[in-house]
Amino acid sequence: MRPPQRLPRWAPVTRSGQCACTMWWAAATPLKSCRLMDRISVCGISATGYHGVFDHEKRDGQKFIIDVVLHVDISRAAASDNVLDTVHYGEVSELVVQQIQAGPWDLIEKLGSEIAEAILAAYPSVYTIDVVVHKPQAPIPVPFTDVTISLTRHQKHHTAIIALGANLGDPQATLAAAVQELGAEVELLKVSPLAITKPVGGPPEQPDYTNQVVQVRTGLSPHELLDLCQSIEAKHHRTREVRWEARTLDLDLIAYDHLRMDDERLTLPHPRAAIRGFVLAPWSWMDPDAVLDGQLVSRLAAEAADTKDIIRL
Repeated sequence: MRPPQRLPRWAPVTRSGQCACTMWWAAATPLKSCRLMDRISVCGISATGYHGVFDHEKRDGQKFIIDVVLHVDISRAAASDNVLDTVHYGEVSELVVQQIQAGPWDLIEKLGSEIAEAILAAYPSVYTIDVVVHKPQAPIPVPFTDVTISLTRHQKHHTAIIALGANLGDPQATLAAAVQELGAEVELLKVSPLAITKPVGGPPEQPDYTNQVVQVRTGLSPHELLDLCQSIEAKHHRTREVRWEARTLDLDLIAYDHLRMDDERLTLPHPRAAIRGFVLAPWSWMDPDAVLDGQLVSRLAAEAADTKDIIRL
């Protein structure tokens, strides 16, 4: 007896009439090492549309049913209990209906893509979206239950937090140059004030550090953004011989959207960011409402052991 064929992990496993929102989707992010984010699902959104290759479909219309799964971090909403901190699924549903009623298009593949792109454009906090389009009244000359297409789309632009530090040479000039070099490759959204901080760990008798945090928007993947940071470090003669040694420039990728990942090169969020006052303090100055792993950055900064010695410039 042949064993049942194993489906790819991303493949939806459905039974007749089962809502696609109950399916397991492993393609929450394009990164193999990422864990799935939280999900908001809305199933069975229906409206009359005029999509199809036949003239009578565009003339008479028919029912289309849409399921959407939004991959998004809901930790801020869970902490605040405020609808403004989440994706409003009622508004999402109305947007889906608008797309069903738009067009017309020949293919439900096009309809599904339009729905996905409209939601991603309207809600930058949605990292990934899964869309299933049902066309139960498709003009097929044999008995059938449903026709569906399923697709997954990802945000094209992402928000990241990068921490900068230096304690050799002219740190303030180095950080200014590094921020300018970052800005040539990614969009700078926010730049924190400078902070003078004491070294944490590493060899004794190091000079004080100058630290800064920036928020950027980019189409680069996390690893591509890490490569960019390391290339800027190299331009400023950064070496890696002793852990936490004095350095001409250090760029750490702290967070990338609300992504969680862990591989041999990169862990996100940064595994020690939540206890590093020299990261948290300037970040909180730049964005008082910032959240790291579900906790307010300003609160984490107040609790960090090294915050008391930080001087804001």
